[in-house]
Amino acid sequence: MTSIMSVQVAKKILFGEGSVELLPEEIKLLSGKKIFLVMDDGFSRTTMAQKIVTILKEGEFPYILFNKVTPEPEPAWADEGADLARKEKCNLVVGVGGGSSMDVAKAVAILVTNNGKAVDYVGLEKVTRPGLPTIMIPTTAGTGSEVTFTAVFTMRKTRSKGGINSRFLYPDLALLDPELTLTLPPDITAATGMDAFIHALEGFTSVQANPLSDTFAREAMTTIGNNVRLAVANGNNRPARRKMLMGSLLAGMTLASAGVGACHALAYPLGAFFDIPHGLANAVLLPYVMRYNIIGALARYAEVAEILGADTSEFTLREAADMAVDEVSILLEDVGMLKTLGELDIPESSIKEMAEAAMKVERPIANNPRIMTKESAISIYKEAF
Repeated sequence: MTSIMSVQVAKKILFGEGSVELLPEEIKLLSGKKIFLVMDDGFSRTTMAQKIVTILKEGEFPYILFNKVTPEPEPAWADEGADLARKEKCNLVVGVGGGSSMDVAKAVAILVTNNGKAVDYVGLEKVTRPGLPTIMIPTTAGTGSEVTFTAVFTMRKTRSKGGINSRFLYPDLALLDPELTLTLPPDITAATGMDAFIHALEGFTSVQANPLSDTFAREAMTTIGNNVRLAVANGNNRPARRKMLMGSLLAGMTLASAGVGACHALAYPLGAFFDIPHGLANAVLLPYVMRYNIIGALARYAEVAEILGADTSEFTLREAADMAVDEVSILLEDVGMLKTLGELDIPESSIKEMAEAAMKVERPIANNPRIMTKESAISIYKEAF
């Protein structure tokens, strides 16, 4: 655990049923005059999206809708959005949706005020000037992008994924209304929910973990572990939806403080090479990465087992740590996650290339509790088949 603690999240967080109704007031506080509204195409046609549009209209805020966002977005979408936002003289960006929409929105905001293209800023602290003010409104309980400093993109030409990581990407407002998550289908509820759980678990076992991130992580894992099954089983379960969104928020705060580990690094090539959704890619790989990491985080894994309901009192530390992998595997099975890369139709011939790509995701690799090598990554991929 690091002796230097760093914690930063969105400048303001609003949470609760009906909080989206406060959007006009918050726009005024940020001096918003013309809004650049980012959504994905599918969500932009839903009643939830129309509710947000109606709120803007009733508040007499002119807006430009940018709804070309796709899953695992290309940086070109952020470039196109920024060009449009400049042309229309927008002065505030609102991102609504899952991680893809919010990541594009965050990138658009900084590209409007900084020269160049989105790919120019992939890396750590390459952005030199603040962007437009931003409001992020998540509609999934998963990515935590509403409170992080990262915007992740997939560069399909180079078969790579990378993030713009900058203090200027922290949103001015994270507005979380659980009612916006009620229509989320079971498969996406499961994938995004497990993505959030993995943020918390990897942050908890990260070499950058600290007392504050540990507090966020423990509460996030407890909350998600107790509610993701309920939310998948019945999407209209409002208490479960509320708790899942809170768990996702806390997991995002864990990520922002302690980072993630090798599971994320190994999951990135699945998205870059084969367009596997991020949450699903992480979920499939998680038990295999945990088994590799176990000797580097025995006490932490033993605590994860307890958080997920296992009675470890009669077992050794090593046995208790093993129980964490078992409990996570049961959770993944209960919410319908696939178990192997073979089920995703990933060709085994791609293992070496994926391992090489994973090792280039440097920050998560460095955060991992056990040193990860290319050979280790190859072994994990092989086991995951």
